[in-house]
Amino acid sequence: MRRLVQFCACMLLLHQVGADLYLHMPRGSNNRLNEATATRANANRVFDSQNNNRGGYNVGDVDKDKSGNNEGNQYRMQYFQSGSATPNVKDKTYLTVEWTNQHGCGGSENTNPQKHNCHMVLQYMCQDDVSSPVGTADTLRNGVSTQTPNHNRAGSLNENKNTAQNRKNNNINTERVLQESWDWYDKCYMRERNKGLFNADQKLKSNNGLGFSSAIYTRQNPNGNRYGYECPEERDHFPYWHPTPRTDVAILTDNTSLCSFFEEGSFNRKAYGECIEEYGDGSRKHWSRWNNRQECTENGGQWVELSSYIEKATQFTSEGQCTSQAAQGNRYVWAVPYDATDVTKKECLVQAPPIDCQQADWSRSNHLGNGINGEANRYQWALPYFPSNKDKRCVFRMRYNISTDDYAPYSTDSSRNLNNGIEGITSPIEDNPYVDVGGRSALRLNINTDQTGRIFQDRSHLFKLLTRPSSIQSDNIFNINVRGKRGNIVQTYPAVEYDFIPNNLQLSESDSVHIQWTGSNSHNNGGGGGDGQAGDEGQGTGGTDRSNIVQIADLNDNFPMPFEKTNMWTNANIRWIYHGKTDVSPENLAVSMASAGYYRCIKKQDCPEAAHNDYIVETKTKMNDLLNNAPASFTGAVLRFKKGTYHYMSTRNNNFSNRSQKSTLTVV
Repeated sequence: MRRLVQFCACMLLLHQVGADLYLHMPRGSNNRLNEATATRANANRVFDSQNNNRGGYNVGDVDKDKSGNNEGNQYRMQYFQSGSATPNVKDKTYLTVEWTNQHGCGGSENTNPQKHNCHMVLQYMCQDDVSSPVGTADTLRNGVSTQTPNHNRAGSLNENKNTAQNRKNNNINTERVLQESWDWYDKCYMRERNKGLFNADQKLKSNNGLGFSSAIYTRQNPNGNRYGYECPEERDHFPYWHPTPRTDVAILTDNTSLCSFFEEGSFNRKAYGECIEEYGDGSRKHWSRWNNRQECTENGGQWVELSSYIEKATQFTSEGQCTSQAAQGNRYVWAVPYDATDVTKKECLVQAPPIDCQQADWSRSNHLGNGINGEANRYQWALPYFPSNKDKRCVFRMRYNISTDDYAPYSTDSSRNLNNGIEGITSPIEDNPYVDVGGRSALRLNINTDQTGRIFQDRSHLFKLLTRPSSIQSDNIFNINVRGKRGNIVQTYPAVEYDFIPNNLQLSESDSVHIQWTGSNSHNNGGGGGDGQAGDEGQGTGGTDRSNIVQIADLNDNFPMPFEKTNMWTNANIRWIYHGKTDVSPENLAVSMASAGYYRCIKKQDCPEAAHNDYIVETKTKMNDLLNNAPASFTGAVLRFKKGTYHYMSTRNNNFSNRSQKSTLTVV
């Protein structure tokens, strides 16, 4: 057993028992794309969620029609980047992350004890945006097909460069999703797994033809099932002991004494080694079998420390230029990037802030993980700042790590594996064991050792992080979005019905809000209901998500106020608006919000520019009173409000007795 691997097993292993995790903001896919069914079409499409086949939200549609086979007609939420990374400077963009985790987490051992250990890991991955919605082979995309991306396995460790490239070229299909690169999964398949990990009595398979068991085989995935291009070993452990393409946001833990360990182990700031091998022409292979320094160097490889980055500062070409930078709070390092093609060359890298480690908020076991007062738990994410001022396309990932207390999760390693070939070794847990409690017959427990420690996961669809225009360069921006999907509570479960999020926001007169939402035109919830009920109860055209905003006098009211009696829009200062025309009257702003962007102006004289010709109340086809012909998604506006309390609602999704989409904004 290799010493380095043994250390990883003892210190980095977070075994994870039956529970589900569902992201509600940003909207989690749970492997859905645009299905009209209550259950997802393909649980292997992008990632291993371990969740119920229900749940999840479809990718958003730009307009009133389904995006179909055109990824350009999918809507990607558009958040503005923070204005800097400098702490305590009021130029950040905040996104409320909301989720439900079925089996609870967090709380105090004294006042709210839980039955398990748990951690929530929040991460994202970004790359420069491109004009094409599909991009190139390695461009992040949602795809238009629910099929899993292809991967043909290498038949030999002696595969040459051309053969490897041909495998990739033959596998890439731009109609299918991409949230990790083909190279990332192929590297995982070709790299030997960490044999220092505790696998209990699970029998992990070996790669056919390669002669060893690779990192695609884990205790939770002993058969090496493939989920998109996700690497199972990296998925099941945090922090991972090799470089990864993701950036850590936060870890929410029930044991804050581990925070220093998580902070020091996060790839945000800690460089990790990888074995580098070359093809005959001297170019870097994208993979190596060897997962530790000793075996790497003994077999002719080079063990290189590689670093993470959120982007490269290519304008700085020397170490002195690079490390002297401290622009707007980012950290600049002179290092070899994790994806370098030439590992002899260091570059100037912009690194993310340290991971945020916090006490996980308490949530109740077996009640979908609702927190205090029945509210879903949330985390306020300060979105990143990118010094290059380039727009990014990104995806968000959240993992729920949950482990039993039936063995010591931080000190149990491969020496306790039942199948390690050492006589007399027993695993502290075994599948469906018989226990003798006295009497003539033993009792049998229902235990699956691939689930007594388990990780659940959800991910967003693609979204964009936009550079800030000068008009909002120094604003603190809070996002107001819409969660939920079409249907009643039984039909949407374990997703949720519509609501604004956050639904009770307080801020100051110097802060701004970005109002924006997305929805699908195929949330029909048809077919078999699985563990719930099929159907899409609600108002308007079946299967369609629609939202709008009108002011109400009180949260108890179900009728909007006449514009003449409102003050929400007269007290709003437009900092930025989706159609670029900031000299918008309060009445026209109200009309735009009430129509979800179907209208921009009431009269032609208010919007004389040609770009607005198709959005005038006087001349455009009348909007349906249930918003059926309005767009499913709305890019919205960044607004700054005067002091006051503003209540608002969506007119379509308000059915008094069982459905209410209302919210309050308080400005102090």
